[in-house]
Amino acid sequence: MTNTKVPRTIHPGTRIGHIHLKVADLERSIHFYSEVLGFEITSRIGNSAAFLSAGGYHHHIGLNTWESAHGSPPPRGSTGLYHFAILLPNRKALARVFQRLIDHKWPIEGASDHGVSEAIYLRDPDDNGIEIYADRPKNKWPKEKSGKLAMQTKALDIDNLMNEIDDS
Repeated sequence: MTNTKVPRTIHPGTRIGHIHLKVADLERSIHFYSEVLGFEITSRIGNSAAFLSAGGYHHHIGLNTWESAHGSPPPRGSTGLYHFAILLPNRKALARVFQRLIDHKWPIEGASDHGVSEAIYLRDPDDNGIEIYADRPKNKWPKEKSGKLAMQTKALDIDNLMNEIDDS
């Protein structure tokens, strides 16, 4: 046994790689994630699973009906997934996703400015919560006098966000 000290925190380069969701109707979910949000299908396992990605990655989102075909979402007030988050590279990409949601008439539950990021909140066809967001540059994150992060939840300025598309 070595006498090395194990760090108290996980490695700072750690990232969460992908999400795999149980869905009731595979085709309905594929339509939402590919047509409404714009992810690309990278592979399928017959009629029971599909994998989707952005930019050619093997998959960011896995969908399956292995234990959930024709199932219903967990009832409100139960434990489980609150939401998962999709980080976009910049504000312009966030504005484009917002426009896709409008074009597809997809319901949006909320839109917030957290100081460190701007976010849109919605639900997929299986009632899974989704946050789609873009971080502000780290040097623009709001801080308290002590240097501690000063996150907030304010209404997102949608008009200002949508100007990103106009500035293409």
